[in-house]
Amino acid sequence: MNNIFIILKKQIKDTLKNKAVLIQFVMFPAMAFIMTKSVKIEGMPSDFFVNMFSVMYVGMAPLVAVSAIISEEKEKNTLRVLMMADVTPGQYLAGIGGYVFLACMAGAAFFCALSGREGFREKGLFLLIMAVGILASMVLGAAIGVGTANQMAATSVTVPVMMIFSFLPMLSMFNETIKKIAEITYSQQISLLFNGLGENYVRSVMIVAANMIVFGGLFMLLYKKGGLCRG
Repeated sequence: MNNIFIILKKQIKDTLKNKAVLIQFVMFPAMAFIMTKSVKIEGMPSDFFVNMFSVMYVGMAPLVAVSAIISEEKEKNTLRVLMMADVTPGQYLAGIGGYVFLACMAGAAFFCALSGREGFREKGLFLLIMAVGILASMVLGAAIGVGTANQMAATSVTVPVMMIFSFLPMLSMFNETIKKIAEITYSQQISLLFNGLGENYVRSVMIVAANMIVFGGLFMLLYKKGGLCRG
């Protein structure tokens, strides 16, 4: 636990220096706040922009943050130093995973407050949905970080992947073909859960779980192939 907390503290300090990672945690909450407060259209739900940007946040922020952290530290050989200091891969992943999760959940709490949802059940359900989506993105981001040799390679993979998962739910609102394709993605199911907050949740949970299993399998495959310290 001591090693995990040390890594967590290290990541907090590094993020304050790494603007590319820091902006992921504040960009979408800020955009949701601005759009919610400044755009008023008759008939549009008051939480329209909150739901839209929450899904984009889930599909982008944790994915980019985890892949960037792992790939950067692989490139700079920081991981080799940590492993030599008796930090296990599990402790390292728990440290950065815990940090990214807490940082993203702070953003989730902001979205929840901005949405105007009332009552413990609605707020708790909203945060739970966010947490599940964040975990799914983190696993995918870890797979990308482990499977790429350096930060540049990780970015080239991360950008198209995050674009797909972040924007598919929004595009599916305007195109039936895209909607059918998006159905199998966790981000689309997170969007449906936000808008329904529990309607047909069994199917959505099963699809999200299937996505996480696939991402987890991909991570294990790439980890066994390359490991955390080998590019």
